[in-house]
Amino acid sequence: MLVIEAAEFGGPGVLVPRQAPDPVPGPGQAVVRVAAADVLFVDTLIRSGLGVGFFPIRPPYIPGNGVAGLVTATGDGADPSWAGRAVVARTGGNGGWGGYAEQAVAAVDDLIPVPDGLSLPVAAALLHDGATAESVLDRAAVRSGESVLVTAAAGGMGVLLVQFARAAGARVIGAARGERKLEVVRAAGADLALDYSEPGWVKQVAAFTGGRGADVVFDGAGGALGGAAFEVTAAGGRFSAHGVSDGGFAAIGPGEAARRGITVHGIPQHEPADLRRLAARALADAAAGRIEPVIG
Repeated sequence: MLVIEAAEFGGPGVLVPRQAPDPVPGPGQAVVRVAAADVLFVDTLIRSGLGVGFFPIRPPYIPGNGVAGLVTATGDGADPSWAGRAVVARTGGNGGWGGYAEQAVAAVDDLIPVPDGLSLPVAAALLHDGATAESVLDRAAVRSGESVLVTAAAGGMGVLLVQFARAAGARVIGAARGERKLEVVRAAGADLALDYSEPGWVKQVAAFTGGRGADVVFDGAGGALGGAAFEVTAAGGRFSAHGVSDGGFAAIGPGEAARRGITVHGIPQHEPADLRRLAARALADAAAGRIEPVIG
């Protein structure tokens, strides 16, 4: 089979195709013929070498820790009825990686059925970002009439949070960089789309919220952008600090958060069973037309 391997750390050019033996499922495992593998922002950080201090992965390795496709074989102790079913799953090779391949191995316990009518690329796009979006949304408990600010709003998870918050009845502000991404944010249903590379975007958030600030902030950007978003969070609000695309998590002083009564959460941590439940819920929401990921 064909795989894509990161021969070394670096830009996209380090990804090279090579042939590898077809995988054989071990006990409790399944082989999935891969239709789509998801690509997350963190995948690009690891491939570039910027994640060395946080992840044990070293080249050469096969990237990708999530796939969608059809089950072609099962190992000993695995229910053979999985064969032929459309699934998404986190992969098990290379310490949790190995999805950039024509075939991937996953534990049968990690297989999540794809609802009828949902395409495999859409299912792959929701495996990680959909599950995390469901989790941070539950934690924030967005209420109808509240104002919600989403940074990195055109990203894989940000665009889902815009849709979820709008469906909850919130007034949604989506912040991103550049007109192409702002078009995505508007299409997702944001009431206001702001370019945070332009000066004065924070003042526009304040004006939109009548000077109060956003009741809920989903910060997918972090860094200085996340810090600016925190400054325009309403007193008594909720702030989800889960993004690093602006160079790291937003630096928020606990004393300042406490003074303003703001509840701050980091990246949610879940047991594997909870992650599967959340991912399955995201797939169901997509199948029902409540959310739609942006691919590409």
